[in-house]
Amino acid sequence: MKQINWNEFEQVELRVGTIIEVMDFPEARKPAYKLTIDFGKEIGIKKSSAQITDLYTKEELLNKQVIGVVNFPPKQIGPFISECLITGFTNETGAIVLAVPDKKVPDGVKLM
Repeated sequence: MKQINWNEFEQVELRVGTIIEVMDFPEARKPAYKLTIDFGKEIGIKKSSAQITDLYTKEELLNKQVIGVVNFPPKQIGPFISECLITGFTNETGAIVLAVPDKKVPDGVKLM
């Protein structure tokens, strides 16, 4: 495992946001949703594609807080531009389990 220093870690903008819209993404190669996430006043609204259809329905994702990397460059995914990376862990079946705060915090707060 490569070690990084504190300055390198501080450059990664891991922020909390609330999912405000969830749409199917039928054009994706693997099943995915198109998410619209509110990261608060400083960061604003960003879009992301997430392969989380195995464990999450659109209804349960709406208004859920998630942790995202907001300072990656935009990435083209088929006809969609992803503006942030929503974080998660792979479980024993390969499905993604979202990394989320266990209590509500203000949108835009940086992971410390």
